[in-house]
Amino acid sequence: MMLLGVKLHGFTWQQHNKNMVYLLRITLSNAIATQTEWEVEGDARVCGGNNRHVRSLWEQGRVKEALNLLSGSRVNGHTYEYLIQSCVNSKALAEGTHIHLNMLQNGFKPNAYLETKLVIMYVKGGNLVAARQVFDKMPKRNLVAWTSLIAGYAQFGQDKGALNVFSEMQRAGVEPNEYTISSVLKACAGIEALQQGEQLHARTIKADLESDVVLGNALIDMYAKCGRMEDACQVFGKMSRRDVVSFTGMIAGYAKHGSIENARKVFDRISQRDVFSWTAMISGYAKCGSLKEARQMFDKMPHKNVVSWNAMIAAYTQHGHGKDALILFNQMQQSNIRPNSSTLSSVLGVFANMGALDRGKNTHAQIMKSGFHMDVALENALIDMYAKGGSIKDAYQVFAEMSQPNVVSWTVIIAGYAHHRYGEEALSLFCQMLRGGVKPDQLTFASILSSCAGLAALEQGKQIHSHIIKIGSESYVILETALVDMYAKSGRIQTARQVFDEMSQKDVVSWNVMIAGYGKHGKAQDGLELFEQMQEAGVMPTSITFVSILSLCSHAGLVDEGWHYFNCMTQDHAIKPIAEHYACMVDLLGRAGQLEEASFFIEKMPVEPGADVWGALLAACRVHGNIELGEKVADRIFEQKPNNSGTYVVLSNIYAAAGRWHDAAKVRKLMTDRGVIKEPGCSWIEFNKKVHVFFVGDRSHPQTEEIYAALHILAGQMKLAGYVPDTNLALHDVDEEQKEHILCYHSEKLAIAFALINTAPGTIIQIVKNLRVCTDCHTATKFISKITEREIVVRDANRFHHFQDGFCSCGDYW
Repeated sequence: MMLLGVKLHGFTWQQHNKNMVYLLRITLSNAIATQTEWEVEGDARVCGGNNRHVRSLWEQGRVKEALNLLSGSRVNGHTYEYLIQSCVNSKALAEGTHIHLNMLQNGFKPNAYLETKLVIMYVKGGNLVAARQVFDKMPKRNLVAWTSLIAGYAQFGQDKGALNVFSEMQRAGVEPNEYTISSVLKACAGIEALQQGEQLHARTIKADLESDVVLGNALIDMYAKCGRMEDACQVFGKMSRRDVVSFTGMIAGYAKHGSIENARKVFDRISQRDVFSWTAMISGYAKCGSLKEARQMFDKMPHKNVVSWNAMIAAYTQHGHGKDALILFNQMQQSNIRPNSSTLSSVLGVFANMGALDRGKNTHAQIMKSGFHMDVALENALIDMYAKGGSIKDAYQVFAEMSQPNVVSWTVIIAGYAHHRYGEEALSLFCQMLRGGVKPDQLTFASILSSCAGLAALEQGKQIHSHIIKIGSESYVILETALVDMYAKSGRIQTARQVFDEMSQKDVVSWNVMIAGYGKHGKAQDGLELFEQMQEAGVMPTSITFVSILSLCSHAGLVDEGWHYFNCMTQDHAIKPIAEHYACMVDLLGRAGQLEEASFFIEKMPVEPGADVWGALLAACRVHGNIELGEKVADRIFEQKPNNSGTYVVLSNIYAAAGRWHDAAKVRKLMTDRGVIKEPGCSWIEFNKKVHVFFVGDRSHPQTEEIYAALHILAGQMKLAGYVPDTNLALHDVDEEQKEHILCYHSEKLAIAFALINTAPGTIIQIVKNLRVCTDCHTATKFISKITEREIVVRDANRFHHFQDGFCSCGDYW
């Protein structure tokens, strides 16, 4: 990312931050051996006129001229101190970096005072790498330098870095003051390092610093963020003097832990409230979901700043009130409050949640046009907006242009690829992240596990699980739930249940994922028993829970149970059915052959049935060969989604299965005329850390001859065992022999043959099919499992099929 610099008196020095750091490193290395202290007085190399001229130009705001003159001359220490202090005051990092480079190139060796100023300048400008470089070169580090560096790490969220520097400081025998300790306490609060925070508290008591209001406020913040409000109250109660920050810390602490009544009591005790105390209450109400009270508090504020507006906009965004957030954003601009990075990040979050890609792009263009400084948080919001808006290419472009992506940046882009089913690309990015030395957090692992689940990449998922265990990641519900999902979607339902049972905490999503996993694996009874355990554990089922339950009943043919749970959802849990529930019920009735009941159910729906509902009925018409109803249903779907390739394919299959080849051809021609493209069926298998993909009749694989030879042998063995090809599924108007030949080389059969050639006897074979497995391949795989004495697991678009000894876990009901 381009370091835009800070505009100082009309001048902006532009340079790449990473180039500056590199140049500093090289210059430091080359110059350190020849640096000598310049004498302020009497040194013939120092021209007094240059000092006066540079300072005069700087004071007049002619910064570019001053820097140009500085580049071609030498000045003394007083001038450097003046210039660096000016850059510190105005946070002019680019100009300050230029001045520092000039010192090094001219062989000037700054004294401890100036070195400390350089550390402060880089810290305030957010360049902690350069600050640390200057600090490490200091022969004698004073307390101010130590405190500045610690404060910088804490300020920019590098809390572990701050604690590490403090440990170095203690080993160096430098005694901290109240400002040092308050910065370290801030770092402890950031990572909830309670034990270290308590040690610092004991130190303040021993040093008789308890009365210091700054330290008291830092202790309140630390205890509150570590979940120890009783200790925060004790510190607050013992403070001889409190300021508005003390009260605000207590408000924020109570609000964080859901005690909004106590927060309000503290707020009411403040005699002179400032904008931060008001904002703390707004954020507190928002965290508790009380948006009405938050807005009332916001409207009552006598004075508002950008932080106040941000708090209310973020509250609306986080609770799904995107329109309200945008209305408030417009009001903010009308009030002449200039938005900052946090404001724009929230607004981009609204566009991300709404999928409003065009509006997000316009906002991005306005940001770039205005020359707004792009920090990491804003860049991350842009990546998220593009990814959720469906433009993963633009998301990656923003990511690729970042100079220093952090763990959030990597996580957002990986999650984006995973969401759009670019699993291999997500895994590649994850590997790049590790090679770059960026440590993944729990959300990163959860995102990459989602990619493994989508690809059914079991071996890679297991490696990531091992890595999580190795680094000792703390128990985290989202991460553990992602592991359950990965194992379930990778065909290891028993392992998924083991991870689930070992979870110390489970939320409703964890239960939903496990129940859905049982449904996909055809283990209806296990899923229903788990649902009962969920309710016994006091976890209230959600709308998503009942989607999983109804889908489970549908795949198992449990019609009566399905009706029971549908009624239970509406009557006992007061959950209003959504499109997915209706589609599940139609699917349940249709699979069971109750097409009239399914049609009647659709007619009685209180909402207009969508394409998903009609699609479930069309699939049932295909299974049960009901051409007349299938035609009517297909017409309804064409009205809603004319570009849905699946509708054309299913209708064509219905005609072909009935021998109506002319009608099947008409449907395929209509599909072509409308420019609708069918997703080609394919199957893949993971072997030796590589994914092997096969299409119907595929001859591109290096082992094609061996694969086809193996299938030829298998075909003969299967026929001897009683296998009869289902030629009704060879959807071409050709003779029976040609139909059998077409069926023989379906993608899943090619993948199974590849596995039989390359794996040892007894090894479980697991393949993935992107579409629904056809009836003939299903029958053939049952025979293959018996003949080869292999367990074969096939994951198709709908569910898992576990084939063993000639039987399938679905009971031929799918």
